[in-house]
Amino acid sequence: MFKNKILLITGGTGSFGNAVLSRFLETDHFKEIRIFSRDEKKQDDMRNRLKNNKLKFYIGDVRDYKSIERAMRGVDYVFHAAALKQVPSCEFFPLEATKTNVIGTQNVIDAAEENKVHKVICLSTDKAAYPINAMGISKALMEKVAVAASRNLQNTTVCLTRYGNVMASRGSVIPLFLSQIQEGKAITITDPKMTRFLMSLDEAVELVLFAFEHGNPGDLFVNKAPAGTIGDLAQALKELCNADNEIKVIGTRHGEKLYETLCTREEMLKAEDMGEFYRIPADNRDLNYAQYFSEGEEDISLIEDYHSHNTYQQNVEGMKKLLSTLPLIRKEVFGEDVPQMPG
Repeated sequence: MFKNKILLITGGTGSFGNAVLSRFLETDHFKEIRIFSRDEKKQDDMRNRLKNNKLKFYIGDVRDYKSIERAMRGVDYVFHAAALKQVPSCEFFPLEATKTNVIGTQNVIDAAEENKVHKVICLSTDKAAYPINAMGISKALMEKVAVAASRNLQNTTVCLTRYGNVMASRGSVIPLFLSQIQEGKAITITDPKMTRFLMSLDEAVELVLFAFEHGNPGDLFVNKAPAGTIGDLAQALKELCNADNEIKVIGTRHGEKLYETLCTREEMLKAEDMGEFYRIPADNRDLNYAQYFSEGEEDISLIEDYHSHNTYQQNVEGMKKLLSTLPLIRKEVFGEDVPQMPG
């Protein structure tokens, strides 16, 4: 489906964009891949590192409709990965998170419809399910914007993916823990019992590709991922590095959850099990609410959320195996000559 097509990746210089490029750049998929972002330094680094004529670079910001509309001309597919996603910075600047994550997403969808783009996949986060922080709230609104738009589009199909923490991505705890170990410092963890989903960048790309192949307007796709505690993660890294660093508990950060939810119980009620993934169809009811709320859902109280406390739990040994597959760990811990994922 991607042969001789043009792909645009918003926020394309980040971890996800780099993973997509490593997957497709040297294949005959896509005759052109456009990287859209506001960081000219990262674009220049990517251009010089990859030196591939299939890549085209566009400076712009999803907040600016005209800049994204120009970049969208002639595009067949869009991966919308541009976002503000650091929990602490979004807590202090919630309006900025809203401008990028909510209004920016509407701009992307409007530009896609204007240019008759076939399909847009919007990337969301587990923090959008029962959100308690500004990042999660803005991403939850992003999901609502995408689903609402999907009901009325004539030319473009909009779908969503939602996934948990990507291991070793920019700003995640694994690079932080590794640098603390290498510098001989204490490993700082918020709560050793805190659980998070464990997902690789390759799995994030697979989820998006699955959504492209199977998605109907407004569908949300979630992959079934294992989870583990932050305490076990720190211990696994210590053992892989043969380190004896102290583990220091510093307390939960502002806006952090004890566990993350990938599917709410309301979503699980209508979720379709597709093997490695859940498909959650859009709620396509209209504003005539009365005809839908005369009776409640009898089963909803019996259904549990799908979250990082009740999914399959990796122990320390399982985490060591997962960590050993990451390019960052293979290079920094095992000394292998593997390409690093910038951004």
